Amino acid sequence: MNERGSMQKAPQKLPLDGIVVIDLSHVYNGPYATFLMAMAGAEVIKVEPLGGEHLRSRGDMGGADLPFAMLNSNKKPVTLNLKEAAGRALLTELVQRADILVENFAPGVMDRLGVGAAQLLEINPRLIYGSSSGYGKSGPYRDYPAMDLVMQAMCGVIDSTGYPDQPPVKAGAAICDFMAGIHLYGAIMTALYERTQTGQGRVVEVSMQDATFASLASNLGMLHARGDAAPARTGNRHGGLGISPYNVYPTVDGYVVLNAPGDRHFYAILDVIGCPELKNDPRFANRSARVAHTADVDNLIESWTRKMKKDEVAERMLNGKVPCAPVRKLQEVLQDKNMHARGSLQTVDHPLLGSVVLPGSPLVFEGVERRPIEPSLPLGASNDQIFGEWLGHSAEELAQLRAQGVI
Repeated sequence: MNERGSMQKAPQKLPLDGIVVIDLSHVYNGPYATFLMAMAGAEVIKVEPLGGEHLRSRGDMGGADLPFAMLNSNKKPVTLNLKEAAGRALLTELVQRADILVENFAPGVMDRLGVGAAQLLEINPRLIYGSSSGYGKSGPYRDYPAMDLVMQAMCGVIDSTGYPDQPPVKAGAAICDFMAGIHLYGAIMTALYERTQTGQGRVVEVSMQDATFASLASNLGMLHARGDAAPARTGNRHGGLGISPYNVYPTVDGYVVLNAPGDRHFYAILDVIGCPELKNDPRFANRSARVAHTADVDNLIESWTRKMKKDEVAERMLNGKVPCAPVRKLQEVLQDKNMHARGSLQTVDHPLLGSVVLPGSPLVFEGVERRPIEPSLPLGASNDQIFGEWLGHSAEELAQLRAQGVI
């Protein structure tokens, strides 16, 4: 009680406080799912082979160190050779104390090692076993190798990106990997909730192909409506060609995007650019008319934007409640004042990379402070803490395991 005699509320904990996650995943999709768990309060033990997971080992080629740091904040890294019986035995010790295990190996790898889902659920029936792969564990594509570029091609992302008179282009973002990671997090959390009702764990899986398909909704809608007449690629225009304006427009110092999903948005654009009289022009009277005269709409807007700077265009349009944004370079995004104010981006003193901007979790739990970013740690940095202090192995045992190439 405080000095006034009223009850004080205990500090709220993050939702996954007390949950232990064994993270066997690598590169993007699995590590992103477990990063979300770590930032939601879970204790995430990152298990890597002795040479480090794939993304960490790419660091010597340049460019991979930062993505590794982004996805592996707030995790405890240990090394473990699962090809050795002693390594598999240590994994089973971890699993006995864990709530969740995550892996994104090719289907069948864990089974061949003797530590597949069936074996681990026998050891710990409450375990949530989450796995992700390119095409899933069932179906004729199950054994095909898959990475984000391949999955973008198979899912239709590449064919729908770019201009109709030019070759297809991949999306700049690794959307299939991160779509799978988000869905994997959702599947595991769903199973974790189920466990509160049944007391039993289960296996969940997410394929990159399945997770990405729904993101093409606008393109699929146009295909359904137009059939073979539907263009494969629409450039920067709406994927379903159902909204106008919806495009990227040049300015004095770059580009802006404008989107008018409703008539009121387009009428607001006309007010901003000083052409209110065009509200009575039949070409612009409603969305259907504007879509039919998209070239006229784009020419009208471009003739105004190209005389101004991108930030000025955005400011005027946003003041008029028009969906608009400057097309920003990544260097600009790293300094975004909104994301920094929310804690979504944080400047971190990283022991390997120096001062860097790293993302927090997009998941905000009101009433509890965001978990501060703890920089990713060197390979095997938590071996003594996890295998020694947590599992109870002596210093002599750990030294022997190191000598044997197990940890």
